Amino acid sequence: MRNSIFIGEKKICEDDVFFIAEIGVNFQGDLNLAKKMIVKAKEIGVDAVKFQSWRKETLMIEKLWKNKEADIKEFGFKNMEELLDHLSLTPDEIRELKEFSDNQGIYFSSTPVNFEDIDLLDELNVPFFKIASCDLDNLPLIEYAAKKGRPMVISTGMGNLKEIAMAVETVLSTGNENIILLHCVSLYPPDDKLINLKNIEYLKEIFELPVGFSDHTLGITIPLASIALGANVVEKHFTFDKSLPGWDHKISATPDEFRNLISEGKRIKKALGFKKRIVSEEEKEKRVLFRRSIVASRKINKGEVITEKDIDFKRPGGGLSPSKIKLIVNRKAKKSIDKDELILLDDVE
Repeated sequence: MRNSIFIGEKKICEDDVFFIAEIGVNFQGDLNLAKKMIVKAKEIGVDAVKFQSWRKETLMIEKLWKNKEADIKEFGFKNMEELLDHLSLTPDEIRELKEFSDNQGIYFSSTPVNFEDIDLLDELNVPFFKIASCDLDNLPLIEYAAKKGRPMVISTGMGNLKEIAMAVETVLSTGNENIILLHCVSLYPPDDKLINLKNIEYLKEIFELPVGFSDHTLGITIPLASIALGANVVEKHFTFDKSLPGWDHKISATPDEFRNLISEGKRIKKALGFKKRIVSEEEKEKRVLFRRSIVASRKINKGEVITEKDIDFKRPGGGLSPSKIKLIVNRKAKKSIDKDELILLDDVE
C-alpha cells in the first residue's frame, strides 16, 4: 500500500476489516427507524453506517420523476415524485442522523451527489467520503470531495480499468492519497459468475491501495469470500426485514446475518496469516503425539544386521524419524532391541 489510511481512529490494514452497513433508503423514509437501525448496527459491531444524500432534483432530471408512476406501490404513493421525496433525506435530517450516530459511538457517512452535499458532510466532519459506482466517472465531484482531504472510498461498479485509474489520479492530483477502492458489481443481485472477486487482488496489485468489496449479493457467503481474498473494507446493505417494500431489502443483511458476517469475517482475517511457512510452538508440541518413530518390528538380537523387514514406524514421535531409515538399514545392532522398541542411532554400528 502507498501509505497508512485511517477512517476515524481505525487503521485500514491487512489484519482487520472495516465494516460499513449501507442503510441507504432501507429506513423506509422513517427517521425513527433509521435511528433504530443505527443503534442495532452499533450493537452488532458495525464500524460505520452510511446513508445517501440524494434528492430527486439533485440526482436526476425532472423528466424521470415528474408525472411518473411510482415503481414501488406498497408505500401508497401514486407517483415517483412523492415516493422519492419520502425516501430521500433533507440536509437537516442528515445533520440529525450524524449527531445521533456520534452519540451512539458509530461512524456516520452519506453518499453525496453534488458539491453542496460534500460541503455539508465536510462541515459535519464525516470520517470519509463515499463515491458511488454511478459517479466513478464524475471526476468534478471526485476532485471536489478529494480536496477536502478526507479519506475517499470509491466504488468501482460498471467501471473499466481506465475509468478507475482516472478516478484515482484525480484524487492524487489534489494531494489526497487516502484512497480506498471497492470492487463492486452494480447488479442487484449479480449472478455468481459475474462477481469476479479476484478483482480485489488485481486492483491491489495495480494501484497499491487498500481494496474492499461493496456487496449486492444474497446472503453473506460472497462477502466472506471477499475477506479471504484480502478485502480491507466490506460494505453490505442493512435491513431489519428483507420482505419490506423497497429497492434494496432483498440484497441486504439482517442484523443476525450482519453479526455473523462480522464475527466470521474477523475469524477469516485472523486465520489468513502470512505468506511464510510457520510451524507454531503449539503445533510442534504435537509432533511427539502424532508423528511416528523408527521401531523394531520384531526382537532384534545384538550383532544382527538390521533389514527393512526388521523395521516399523509407529507412534510416539520423538525418536528417529522414518525419513532417517537409511541410517539404520544394513547396520548391526549394538544391543538387543525388543519388538516396538525405538531404534536410535546409538543402537547401531
